[in-house]
Amino acid sequence: MTIPAQDYAQDYARDGYLCPIDLLSPDEVTDILNVVREDGKRLSGLTRAKPHLLFPALWDLVHDPRILDQVETLLGPDIFCFGSSTIEKPAKSDNYVAWHQDVTFWGMDSARGATVWIALSPSVPASGCVKVVPGTHHTQMQHRDTKDDLNMLGAREELCDLPGEDQAVALALQPGQMSIHHPLIVHGSDPNTADYDRIGFAIRYFEAASKQDGGSVTLVRGRNLSGMTLEEGPDPTADKPDLMRHAQVLRRSAKVLRRAKEAHLKQGERDT
Repeated sequence: MTIPAQDYAQDYARDGYLCPIDLLSPDEVTDILNVVREDGKRLSGLTRAKPHLLFPALWDLVHDPRILDQVETLLGPDIFCFGSSTIEKPAKSDNYVAWHQDVTFWGMDSARGATVWIALSPSVPASGCVKVVPGTHHTQMQHRDTKDDLNMLGAREELCDLPGEDQAVALALQPGQMSIHHPLIVHGSDPNTADYDRIGFAIRYFEAASKQDGGSVTLVRGRNLSGMTLEEGPDPTADKPDLMRHAQVLRRSAKVLRRAKEAHLKQGERDT
């Protein structure tokens, strides 16, 4: 059962998330899996970050009007994609995602965004689906560095003040369904106890007036009101993805994220 379209904006403003929303057909799920699982194996290294700049099928997915029509009800007609990533949690693994808020280390001047999480395999409590704490998307909270290699977050971050498990809602999805969550909502996920890999594709959208000093974005609808550098899509006629151009984009992004992380952690030290 999906959420009626007319309730999207109201529910998102109140709760900070929407789930579930039907999106891809079984054939479309298979097509995307064939991209993110080359020869049955996960994408390697840096290709898991912003892979829509490498693979035409993912570029098309980021621009899919079925997604953008829903996001537009939340953010308005001018939208850019700040980033995308494949997210895989191996079967029977101890990897987890600590409680956090997405936008904390992104260096954005606004939290007017929406993260779309698309399930490519069952994402349910047993496989460690995303969990959110409704209504926690109004305030930026302080994070710390856990230094835990099992924490799947790029900066290994975690909220300083952790919520109780009784506050959490599991965003269970079947393959082809998506959820949408606010970049400030508190969320995380448990280890995957199932006997299959949990595979998802996340797309991070922002209102196109938002800015990130030094970053670049993909304009997906409307106007680039931010003036930020716009990214180019993959060449569908090329034999191989342009890994050099992709690496340059990621290096630029890494500098921004590193600067934002340092600023946030220093602020926490001053406050304590």
